[in-house]
Amino acid sequence: MMADLEPKTDQYERMLAEAIDLANVASVDGLDGDPGAECLEMAQAYLDDGRHFRATDDPVNALAAYSYAYGWLDAGARIGVLDVPRDDERFTVA
Repeated sequence: MMADLEPKTDQYERMLAEAIDLANVASVDGLDGDPGAECLEMAQAYLDDGRHFRATDDPVNALAAYSYAYGWLDAGARIGVLDVPRDDERFTVA
């Protein structure tokens, strides 16, 4: 079972790191705080957590952390506080 998670965890980590690099905070007037920056911060924090879990031989929690990070990126993109490429396989927005 664990061996089956390794390729998927490798792929998610790589795609997530690339997605974070591609995402940019969008300019949105009328919002309190900086929700786009907060979405990127949370995605980066979950990427870091996932890397910690991988280093401690816990691929299940690593994959979960990467999935949560993607949730932050996709949510930010969908509500318009993050600008992401619309034609990139790393994002669910079209």
